[in-house]
Amino acid sequence: MSNFFTIFQKIAEERIKEAMERGEFDNLSCKGKPIEIDDDSHIPPELRIAHKILKNAGCLPLEMEIKKEIKTTEELLSGIKDTQEKYRQIKKLNYLILKLNMMKRVSPLLEEGQYYYEKVLDRVAPPRKRDEKDGEPSTL
Repeated sequence: MSNFFTIFQKIAEERIKEAMERGEFDNLSCKGKPIEIDDDSHIPPELRIAHKILKNAGCLPLEMEIKKEIKTTEELLSGIKDTQEKYRQIKKLNYLILKLNMMKRVSPLLEEGQYYYEKVLDRVAPPRKRDEKDGEPSTL
């Protein structure tokens, strides 16, 4: 089977060289620019096409829109001097975080880096050896 791929690869390389010699790649709109490859491995296969269509249309998934609004609100909070306005923005931020957490399938308390994450991991995972220098679990 590897012979087939080697032959196919040689044919493909020859055709690419011929096309380059004819100048078929000279007028490409993205010539000289890096190609952006979307990593959609985190998206379930049945949702990938819909996600790509929405992305190309400039629409963000609701979760991403909320995360973007949270970031904007946090940045806005750092520059507010008025106490009442700051309080209003903190209430808005709390609401957005609550909304985002309710959308998730897993409790935010069990997410990596949270207090209960380590406690649950200690209960369900085999004992881990800690590194001396940084306190992180080491691989055995």
